[in-house]
Amino acid sequence: MDSRDRQVLRSLRLELGAEVLVEGLVLQYLYQEGILTENHVQEIQAQATGLRKTMLLLDILPSRGPKAFNAFLDSLQEFPWVREKLEKAREKAITELPAVANLWLPREWSLLSLLY
Repeated sequence: MDSRDRQVLRSLRLELGAEVLVEGLVLQYLYQEGILTENHVQEIQAQATGLRKTMLLLDILPSRGPKAFNAFLDSLQEFPWVREKLEKAREKAITELPAVANLWLPREWSLLSLLY
């Protein structure tokens, strides 16, 4: 997952946690698409509350590869309002990135070093 998408998840973390996203088909879709392993699904389902389950999912997703964010968006068919909020936050992040990219940087610096 790229840094922009990680930041989107981080910025909406509390709102996403309040939605209890792990009930329904979200986990099963992410498992089907190879984003989550069987162990991930079991570990998430073992959590005591919906909030803890969702927070663990949000902790796991950033490390699951470049397709994880889009697969997460696709998994939110039961939560169209959440998907819309994530897409808007992502668009905002995309439009803000060029302002940083246009800065003059010394040759030894890279844009990536500024983002991390």
